[in-house]
Formats: sequence, structure tokens, C-alpha cells
Amino acid sequence: MNAPIIDPLQGDFPEVIEEYLEHGVIKCVAFNHRGSLLAAGCADGSCVIWDFETRGIAKELRDNDCAAAITSVSWSKYGHRLLVSAADKSLTLWDVSTGEKIARTTLQQTPLHARLNPGLTSPSLCLACPLSSAPMIVDFEIGCTTLLPVYVPEMMPDVLLAPQQRSKCSESGPPFSPAAACFNKCGDLVYVGNAKGEILIVDYKSVKVLALVPVSGGSAVKNIVFSRNGKYLLTNSHDRIIRIYENLLPAKDVLRSLEDLGKNVDGGVDGVEKLKAVGSKCLTLFREFQDLVTKMHWKAPCFSGDGEWVVGGSACKGEHKIYIWDRAGHLVKILEGPKEALIDLAWHPVHPVIVSVSLTGLVYIWAKDYTENWSAFAPDFKELEENEEYVEREDEFDLMPETGKVKVSSVNEDEEVDIETVEKDAFSDSDMSVEELRYLPAEPIPDTNEEQDELKLIEARISASPASEEAGQNGHVADHTPSPLGEEMGETRGKRKRKPSEKAMELQAEKAKSSKASGRTVREKSRAVGDQEIVDSVNGDDEDDVDAYY
Repeated sequence: MNAPIIDPLQGDFPEVIEEYLEHGVIKCVAFNHRGSLLAAGCADGSCVIWDFETRGIAKELRDNDCAAAITSVSWSKYGHRLLVSAADKSLTLWDVSTGEKIARTTLQQTPLHARLNPGLTSPSLCLACPLSSAPMIVDFEIGCTTLLPVYVPEMMPDVLLAPQQRSKCSESGPPFSPAAACFNKCGDLVYVGNAKGEILIVDYKSVKVLALVPVSGGSAVKNIVFSRNGKYLLTNSHDRIIRIYENLLPAKDVLRSLEDLGKNVDGGVDGVEKLKAVGSKCLTLFREFQDLVTKMHWKAPCFSGDGEWVVGGSACKGEHKIYIWDRAGHLVKILEGPKEALIDLAWHPVHPVIVSVSLTGLVYIWAKDYTENWSAFAPDFKELEENEEYVEREDEFDLMPETGKVKVSSVNEDEEVDIETVEKDAFSDSDMSVEELRYLPAEPIPDTNEEQDELKLIEARISASPASEEAGQNGHVADHTPSPLGEEMGETRGKRKRKPSEKAMELQAEKAKSSKASGRTVREKSRAVGDQEIVDSVNGDDEDDVDAYY
């Protein structure tokens, strides 16, 4: 099916399910900046962090005040903090290293998504998108929330007020629908997608709309997300089309650039038209993706780590399909998983790996299907798909081939090699002055009370087994009283007991049986020797009496 679309060897993208992770019922996932840690929110209100290299649980965060399902998880830029939003309208900020809760706040509406500011080192500022309210900025330090504008007033372009925090704007107006929002790469601006099919570029500090970009079709925007490098913006609308916009703004001094664009706009244009003119110089439509056959809705669309691929999950019930496109708009792969609905997915920041969450709460890991190519170990050979006619070179069997004579090394051996300069990591935007959290030490999980009771029950069964009784009858019972030498060396009776394995129990039983049999043979031999001595002694006494008589 995918072969006629594009050659799969041209792209480095996942192909098959490598394995799956399980820890309760998982609802959402997110990678840290490096992709070394994977955070997942569970239905019981806890958050588990996996070491993605070893696939072991590195940390489990649990808030006693929260028992509702987790709706989203978000990492800070350097991975030291984790933001968790839950269905009980709460936002919780965690310290990943210590596992301690930094702050917690409760909103008036359930937050569907929450993201930390990517431009701050230790962010206490986040962007939340509630269910029936406008997107808001939440500051944990001062404990305040700021509603962001979602619509641009037609009559008052200079006064941009945020909508009231309620389920309906007014009795005569249409019902309020949830809006999508995200930070740009530096965290200076917020891009808001509303139900009218518009993208608003908002300065969240002054709560002012700086530009407006209309979406073709005018359909409501459900998801909005930036690529890792900040050059492209992805939107997912209700018209079942994923759109990619190219970001024309510079990476730095974005606010100053927007002010300059506003000043350069024709003076005759004012109000909404002026915002649209500025928006046309901020974002330009680059590509559109859709399924022309099924016309399906998309779930959790996002970019790959390098921004070369676009991925979207099918929102149809009962199927676990993931569609992968390249930036040119070609469908390169359709990943088909189990017969379970897909609720969330994420692309690894560095490797061609996708993690998807099913409705049953399992996390599936999709990776590339690498095939063994033994010809790669022989540099002078290449693998052929079919027979080819070999043409012998004229100097192939010469002692000194002409091709070897003219070969000159292109490496300058006199050039000094720089071993001190550290090249910048292409996948990291972190400042070298701040240490990035990449891994967490594994913590041993203590046994629960039920597991300890099971161990005690097994030990009791072992002590009451027939093998131990036979060993006690044959005198093989271990003496647990401490010896004087052991007491001098500091030996105590409180030693830890180890659970014997099944093989050890079998060996112990065989040893007891063999010792019993050997003891029986020894007693028979000693009895025979004793009888022989008695006979010999009787015979000897009779001979002495006969000699004395004569």
C-alpha cells in the first residue's frame, strides 16, 4: 500500500511496534528536551517517569490531593520541572529531581492542556487551555491568572478585552468553544486558535493582539503546535485538515519586529484589516494534509524532532492508525496498530521513534525495522538484488594497479586537530551555564504488605515440608545458636533470611533422601560387624576352655 507512494528507504521514520509500556491506565505522554525521559499521566492522578534508554521507571509523582485523571504533562526547557494538569481543575508543578511538589493551584474550569514557558530557566509561568474558558496565563509565584483575548472586536480595535470566564459569552451569542494555544519557541508570544478559524498572535504581558491570520475555510482550530526549531506552525481544524504555516518572524526580538511591521502598514488600513496585514507578514500557508478518501478527524498531530516529518493519529474508534507525511505533502507511511482507539502520541526529539497511547492505557513504542545486512561488514562488497554482468578492469590483476598509483590522500596529516573546542549540540537549545537534567537515578520500589505476607507464607510452607522433617530426623537440623567465636566477631541472631529457589528445594529433598538411605546402610553394616565380633569372641572362649581341659 505504501510502496507506490514513496520509497521507504528514503526516510528515517518508525515502521513497527518495538514494545509497549504499562503502568496503570495512561492518558497522556511527553518527552523531555533530550528524549531520555518519558513522562506519562495516569487515570489515578499519578505521574510516572520512565528512563527511555532502559525502559525502567525512574520516578513516580503522586499528589495525595489529586485522584482525578491527568489531562496533560509538560516539561520545562532544562527538564528540572514538570507541569501536570488534571481533571479535578488542578495544575501542579513538580521538582523532578527531588519528587517534591513546588506549587499547586485550582482553576474554575478543567484544563485540557497546559504548557510551561519554554523561554524561562526555572519556569513558574504556564499557559492553560480550559474546557469552557479562554486560554489563560497562570503565574505560580504570585498566584494569579490572566485571561487572553480570543476574538478581535470589530468596533473597538484599540481596546482588546479578554472574554468572560463562563461557558457562554452572552445569551444572544454562540456558545463558547474551547480554544487552542501555544507559546512560540522563545516564550515571548502566544498563538491562539479560535472557533472562527483565526490565529491570533498575542503579547501575553500586555494582553494585546498584535496580528491576526485567518485560516482558510474558517473552521475552528482544535490543536496548534510549533516545530522544535520554531520555523513551522501546525494547526488541526474541524474541517479535518492539518495545515502547516511557515513562521516569517525572526528568532529573537520578536516584539520589536512586530512593532516595526505595524508601523510599516499602510496608514489607510486600520482595525482588523491592519491586524490581518501584519499577520500576512508573520505566517504564510506552507502545506495542507488530509485524507481525501475517509475524511477522518486527526488526533494529537505534531512534528518530528528535526521537523522533516508530520504525524497525525486517526480519531476513529476501534483503530490505532498513525499517518506520516513529509513536508512536501507526500504520505510516506501508515502505521497500523492494535484494534484500540488512539488518544495521544509523541515523536522522540532525536530518534525516529513514536510513542502512542491507546484507549486501554498502554503506551506503544514504534521504531524503525532494522534488517541485518552482512555485506556492511565487508567494505569492498555490495549487496545485489539480482545478477549483474561483471566487467573486468584492465589493471585489476596487476601487482600495482593504476588506480592505486594515482590515489592521493586528501587528509592533511600536518594539520593540528582541535580536541578542546566543544561543538554545539544540534538537538539542544540549552544554555551551557545551566545544567540540563538528562537522567534520573533508579529508585528501588519497596515490597508491599501483600508481597511480604506471600513471602512469609512461602517460608512457612518450606519449613513444614517433608524434606525438612526428614532432615530433622536424620540429625541435619542447623544449629542457629551463635558460637563463642561468632559472638566475639560481632555475630548476631538477626540475620536476613533468603527465599530458597525451587531448584534448591529439590536438591535439599534429594540430599535428605540420600542421607537417610546412607544412614540405614551404615546401621546395617555396624550391626553385621557387631554380630561377627560376638561370634568370634564366643568361639575364642570355647577354644580356651578346651585347651585348659587338656
